[in-house]
Amino acid sequence: MNELGIESADLTRMAILAFVGRRGPTSRATMVRDLDLSAATVSQATKWLIQHGVLEALDFEPSIGGRPAQLLGLVATAGHAIGVKVATDHLAMVDVRLDGEVVASRFEPFEVLAPDPAERLAASLRSFRADASSPLLGIGVAVPGIVSRPDVGSVDAAVLGWVGMPLGKRLRAELETPIIVENDVKALAIAERLYGRGRTHRNFVVLTIGRGVGFASVSEGVLRRGASGGAGEIGHIVMSATGPVCACGSRGCLEAYVGADGLVTAARIAGVLRGSDGLEHLVDLADADEQAAEIFARAAQRLAKAVAATVAALEPEVVLIAGEGVAGWRHWDGPFRSTLAKHLPASMRDLPVEVDTWDDTSWARGAAAIVLATPFDRNAPAGRQRPHVLGRLHGTRGEFDEDAD
Repeated sequence: MNELGIESADLTRMAILAFVGRRGPTSRATMVRDLDLSAATVSQATKWLIQHGVLEALDFEPSIGGRPAQLLGLVATAGHAIGVKVATDHLAMVDVRLDGEVVASRFEPFEVLAPDPAERLAASLRSFRADASSPLLGIGVAVPGIVSRPDVGSVDAAVLGWVGMPLGKRLRAELETPIIVENDVKALAIAERLYGRGRTHRNFVVLTIGRGVGFASVSEGVLRRGASGGAGEIGHIVMSATGPVCACGSRGCLEAYVGADGLVTAARIAGVLRGSDGLEHLVDLADADEQAAEIFARAAQRLAKAVAATVAALEPEVVLIAGEGVAGWRHWDGPFRSTLAKHLPASMRDLPVEVDTWDDTSWARGAAAIVLATPFDRNAPAGRQRPHVLGRLHGTRGEFDEDAD
């Protein structure tokens, strides 16, 4: 067993599952060659995975001479995870198969500041998972805050009014299910690593815009969390000590300028928005109104300047733009790209910037990926929840111990 508490056999199985997940149906011979494993090791590991219903034998590869090789594929219904995004006024929940397909979703109001938020969240999750047709591996919870240890799930989130909220422990006691809690942007990065650009890029960053500003980085295939889970909190870098008040309580944070509320405030000061008009109206106005378009341009330039040094230090292969704000990205795109290029070293000025497609399930799917990454990635943030997740996947589930502390 290594420093992560993972048996060597599990490491081999993770490598094989991740390989099949990236490539699709694959032969044992290809696994031997590309994973640099012995034929005996691959045979033993794949036999175990087939017996436990995680891999299945499929058709044979077309032969170019010699005996055709049988392909092995992932059994998507071998397990599933529930993902929930906690926002200030609603919950987004999804049910996701092992292959990343969303099979059910639900959105409901949620007053995060009302009494007993953990108990009410548990009640919502309990009703949502009632129709599960395959083993529930666990529940992933994405929050707009800092989580020092995802397997424990203590949350500090100013926007939710939580300080040291023992969310993971409370939910495990209520639901008797593995619970893994993570920052919402880091959860998106895990989903990209598992199902998106991380299949072809080992180094990338995720930058989100919307109500706030989020940032997460994956380096050599590993999500960077920092010493206590706060890596990537660029939204709360102070740009001006006398600037507008941020939701975190500080003045002049980047988020206070380029988040949704900051954009609306700037538009009201400029006289572009009046009455109850909000961000959606500002986005529409910017299609034809130069003054409205300039508000987005200034925000894009400020954002690009703020992230340039961090991006240069990380040297990713691609910058991924995500979040609710991508609906209006057309007004950010040109100023952001040009400003970022000007502030990066010459060798990085052609860095690709890609904009993700977005819908209301994206945050919650990221939450589910926190759990689903466990059997694929030795660096997944499952911690002490790992044996419970793997036990459910492999059909060896024992009595659940909710105390992960």
